Amino acid sequence: MTARILVVDDLLPNIKLLEIRLNAEYFDVLAATSGPEAIAICERGDCDVVLLDVMMPGMDGFEVCRRLKASTVTAHLPVVMVTALDQPSDRLKGLEAGADDFLTKPVNEVALLARVKSLVRLKMLTDELRSRAAVSRDVGLVDPNATALSESGLGGRILLVDDQPSSSERLAASLAQNHQVDAETDPQQALFRAPDGDYDLIIVSLALAHFDGLRLCSQLRALERTRKVPLLIIASMGDDQRVLRGLEIGVNDYLVRPVDRNEMLARVRTQIRRKRFIDGLDEALMQSVAAAIVDQLTGLNNRRFMQSHLAQLINQGASHGTPFSLMILDIDHFKSVNDSWGHDAGDEVLKEFAARVRKAIRGIDMPCRVGGEEFVILLPDTEQHVAQIIAERIRQKVERQPFPIHGGKRSIPVTVSIGVAGARAGRTTSDALLKRADEALYRAKRDGRNKVVADAA
Repeated sequence: MTARILVVDDLLPNIKLLEIRLNAEYFDVLAATSGPEAIAICERGDCDVVLLDVMMPGMDGFEVCRRLKASTVTAHLPVVMVTALDQPSDRLKGLEAGADDFLTKPVNEVALLARVKSLVRLKMLTDELRSRAAVSRDVGLVDPNATALSESGLGGRILLVDDQPSSSERLAASLAQNHQVDAETDPQQALFRAPDGDYDLIIVSLALAHFDGLRLCSQLRALERTRKVPLLIIASMGDDQRVLRGLEIGVNDYLVRPVDRNEMLARVRTQIRRKRFIDGLDEALMQSVAAAIVDQLTGLNNRRFMQSHLAQLINQGASHGTPFSLMILDIDHFKSVNDSWGHDAGDEVLKEFAARVRKAIRGIDMPCRVGGEEFVILLPDTEQHVAQIIAERIRQKVERQPFPIHGGKRSIPVTVSIGVAGARAGRTTSDALLKRADEALYRAKRDGRNKVVADAA
């Protein structure tokens, strides 16, 4: 694992000490001796994790962290405070500024490397999602980087796994002020509850009486539906090796007993904010993919989808010896709908048409809007005469009832003309098949519209 670590400290000996330790693990190390210099490096995208000293002249580490976390450019960067301050109030101040963790001077080398490696893995995941989700900005969707800044981290769903009643009740009571908490005393039962609970965070005590808390964390990481849910473990004083092992297997954060209430709430909010940010990136990615292949008005597949799948389906049919057909549909006199009733009414007709088409076709069929009032339906594993039957069913469903417009205040009659063509084994191309279906559609229009005509060649 390699990454670029920015060490921020106004004392060069401190920078050199961390640099030696990190270089030994093959990390690339950058250095900054002031807050403004560190912010500039981060804004250029030159680092993956920031190790930030708190006590610096001019702009201290708390202010640097606040500025990094307040910017859409740098908010995703993991920040670790490296400080001689060890009071709970100091840790709370850093967490509220947005820090991902604290390391207390003198820095324990094992803790340093475990924390850095854990945050580098998180950064790599986030970078991959951010890169893919960046497409959402290009297609006019909400930028998840911007919405992340307004996320409070409150109102989360939390599963607390702790079999000590006094501890569980105390923790649950503190968390319940800002979150919905499900407390579970049986670790085995927690494995069943976690995948079905849509949780934002799972908290696991390492002091479980008859079960290894780290094994539970490992099992949660192995389950598909809990793989991305943040894990926070609660350890006992002096349980450093188990904490480090937990970070290695995918635990996101930890608390040490006796648990400081304010620190717990701050760490919980940090983890929930991060999960919602990553969920937002996932959603933006799905939306951008959908925007690339789905017609936004009707919800049907678009021309790009049709073009990318048509040749593939024809070739699959030819190689497996199975039939393939398609139909081209054109709403009759659609221009007069727009001219007479307005483009809003035209949009209503298109959406209702798409809905009726969906109800008339089979699950394997692929309806596409390829432009204006023209549609194509791909029919895998379908003989031409079967496609003709499906096309007639569509025609009847369109004609049977008038289409509502103007929010249902009026209705107008709508009909459709359809041309059908089937693939010819061994000698059919996409263009040839589309041309034959289009010629059949032309004959349906020429003969009076509101007809289904199948290719006769």
